[in-house]
Amino acid sequence: MSAYLKKFIQYRGLLSQLVSKDIKTKYRRSMLGYLWSVLNPLMMMMILTVVFSTVFRNDIPNFPVYFLTGQLIFNAFSEATNTAMSSVISNSALIKKVYFPKYILPVSKAGAAFVNFVLSLIALVVVLALTKTSISWAILLLPLPLLYLLLISTGVGLFLSALAVRFRDIVHLYGVVLTALMYLTPIFYPITILPDAARQIVSFNPIFHILEMFRCVVMYRTVPSLKANLVCMGFSIIALCVGMLTFKKNQDQFILYL
Repeated sequence: MSAYLKKFIQYRGLLSQLVSKDIKTKYRRSMLGYLWSVLNPLMMMMILTVVFSTVFRNDIPNFPVYFLTGQLIFNAFSEATNTAMSSVISNSALIKKVYFPKYILPVSKAGAAFVNFVLSLIALVVVLALTKTSISWAILLLPLPLLYLLLISTGVGLFLSALAVRFRDIVHLYGVVLTALMYLTPIFYPITILPDAARQIVSFNPIFHILEMFRCVVMYRTVPSLKANLVCMGFSIIALCVGMLTFKKNQDQFILYL
């Protein structure tokens, strides 16, 4: 861990440049540019609100905010882990020419996705205002679920990027995993409709716990419990440690498979 932190500080300038490059590349030649970070979730929210609000209208008050909070959290995790997974493979030429800590690549992808996520929070502010949803001082705790999300996304991204170099099938398989994870996350449905057995399965989904904390401070105006924080912290530490250890164990062999 100390070695990672030392190199992280030493190469923080490179990390910043890579994050900036990824963000600029994503919106290159786009007329609206960074506005798409706001418009995309807003348009999806409007479409799915029309479709689903009539189905779940008795179970989910303020469905637009409920759906948008879920969509933003899950999309951020999906983008961060997907882009991080392919980061080493797509930069094989750079790795063969220049020395730098290879973990900078997946970390920069997770960082760029997180910046996009923060920009997309503007869409949430707009919807909160349009639906006249009141907020409380609990909103000051918003950095907590965002930090847990960043740590888990980074850990999973490191893990996937290390495995994907050797086992390319993971790149294709992960799409199926994300689809399953999406349905195991109450983005557009209330968890109360699930049977007890399904709720037990959902309880092992770290994104569910982060989403619940996010909704607590934004939508329900309540302070997350100590238990909720410990659960999210535990998932974050486990994901980050497993990701770092897996990456460190495999990084010296990357050159053999690139």
